[in-house]
Amino acid sequence: MSTQSPEQHTFQAEVGQLLDIVTHSLYTDREIFVRELVSNAADALEKMRHVQLTEKEIFDAALPLEINIHTDDASGAITIQDFGIGMTREELVENLGTIAHSGSKAFINALKAAKESGTDAGEDREALSLIGQFGVGFYSAFMVAEEVKVYTHSWKPDGEHLCWTSDGKGGYAIETVEGQRRGTKVVVQLKEDAKEFAKESRIKEVLERYSNFVPVPINLNGERINKVEAIWTRSKSEIKEEDYTEFYKFQANAFDEPMLHLHFSADAPLAIQALLFVPQSNPERWGFGRVDPAVALYCKKILIDPKPEALLPDWMRFLKGVVDSADLPLNISRESMQDSALVQRLNKVLAGRFLRFLEDEAKKRPESYETFYKEFGIYLKEGITTDFTHKEKLAGLLRFESSITDPGKLTSLADVVGRMKEEDKEIYYLYARDRESIETGPYLEAFRARNIEVLYLYEQIDEFVMNHIGEFQGKKLVSADTADLQLDDVSGDAEGEALDSETGKSLCGWLKEHLGDRAGEVRMSKRLVESPAVALNADKMITPSMRRLLKAMNQDPGETNPAHLELNPRHPLVKRLATLHKDDPETARMVADQVFDNALLEAGFLENPRSMVQRIYRILEKVGAENGRKAEGGEQKTQSPG
Repeated sequence: MSTQSPEQHTFQAEVGQLLDIVTHSLYTDREIFVRELVSNAADALEKMRHVQLTEKEIFDAALPLEINIHTDDASGAITIQDFGIGMTREELVENLGTIAHSGSKAFINALKAAKESGTDAGEDREALSLIGQFGVGFYSAFMVAEEVKVYTHSWKPDGEHLCWTSDGKGGYAIETVEGQRRGTKVVVQLKEDAKEFAKESRIKEVLERYSNFVPVPINLNGERINKVEAIWTRSKSEIKEEDYTEFYKFQANAFDEPMLHLHFSADAPLAIQALLFVPQSNPERWGFGRVDPAVALYCKKILIDPKPEALLPDWMRFLKGVVDSADLPLNISRESMQDSALVQRLNKVLAGRFLRFLEDEAKKRPESYETFYKEFGIYLKEGITTDFTHKEKLAGLLRFESSITDPGKLTSLADVVGRMKEEDKEIYYLYARDRESIETGPYLEAFRARNIEVLYLYEQIDEFVMNHIGEFQGKKLVSADTADLQLDDVSGDAEGEALDSETGKSLCGWLKEHLGDRAGEVRMSKRLVESPAVALNADKMITPSMRRLLKAMNQDPGETNPAHLELNPRHPLVKRLATLHKDDPETARMVADQVFDNALLEAGFLENPRSMVQRIYRILEKVGAENGRKAEGGEQKTQSPG
């Protein structure tokens, strides 16, 4: 009961501005007021915990350190009470009636200066993101309140029983009201359009979203809400694997166990406590669409954003978990968080720590890392093409089969460099849909004959990735089907007699004349050992598979340079063609077209095989007819003596 007339106070001018900003433009979700008031209550309880360690006399000393929330649907009110440090009359005036004592004054001045200098709306929003550092979250209650009453009693035994009242417009009143417990009780009388916050179910939903890990008990209408422990704040030595698993299931809403987890804390350059999980499977592989970010951002165990898009690089979107930073302002709008320079710094720190974790996993537990890579390696490849800052480390984490590994066994770029001779300057790779296609194709034989290792790429994005890497540990990455490769001549070791120089030159000239613009250069090959011919990519930047990938992404790959054609001068088919183009030009032209299309098909250049198929039928028909004439001629010779 009040024992004296209320003292009337007028809000400081800056507070009026602040209330207008908070109420109309600062917060995007009105439910945030619950988070802010609970956070203030938790801070008051934490301060009380320290006071208990240093002071002998405390008012209402037996009260538990907890937060009690009561909803009253009938009267349209919500009450949030803590048994924390409480406030004196002077502190009520300082904390709720003026901002001169804090950095908020500087904020208002900065905001004024920004407007006077013509700051645009985007910069205004960035300035507004600072407000969370100044302890003014209490004013968010006026987004939903017709009136706010704050009942309080300081921890000091000689403190007053006080009540602060305001409608958030012109001013406030302070009066003495006997019977207050230690701490602070905030009673929010809700506006008509905010009565949903007087319902228990609605407040429970908000508390479970934002305040599940507050370190003190939160009771809603007598029921404990925050039952899950914030294990990311504990030492790793205190946590069992089953604790991690249970927390992962809760936080990620999952039923399986995580594949890997990274738990770390850091003080510099930022205060961070993080617990990141790698799930068992990648849903994007199974066509479930692009996954959303799922690492929640906290400040001192209070949720800031459950899915902050800027917190991690996009290629890390498969991770689950939490990041808690005490350096982060307990803030405001989700939009301003995305623009925060602090969040960008968090992004770099978290990405760096996760990459070091993967490097350590690959070194100490290679089988475990390969399991991860087979499921999530596509994200690392995506990172190489989008995240220049971490491209080199990501490249070191790639794994491929190669011409010297057994099927299914993977190797790294660093391993390949380690096996190279010092004078070797290039790492070679080939793309095909599977290992058999590479090993039965014409491109590998040149490298096999020279004992040069070649990486096998099986995914369309792989060549795109190699093109982005460009160079690794001083070695250029080069596609083994490139036309201008300079390889040692091993033709002297090949079996069979080759066409002489003049015959080969004549055949190449005839073929170029016949093929015209469909082919680039036509020449005799020093790389082929077993295959009759090979089509080589004349475009150093875009391979056939990359061209198809760009088209699938609705991007224009530009004009296609015609492929070069190389012939094996020792192959019987090539030798026969050298004779045939003089003796039977018509058949020679069909064979030449077929050899060229076969080479284009193996290289991935041939997009429409219809004419090729029809030509095969004509060749088969001609061969069949010739064999028939030979058979008839032989039969007549046999019968003539009779």
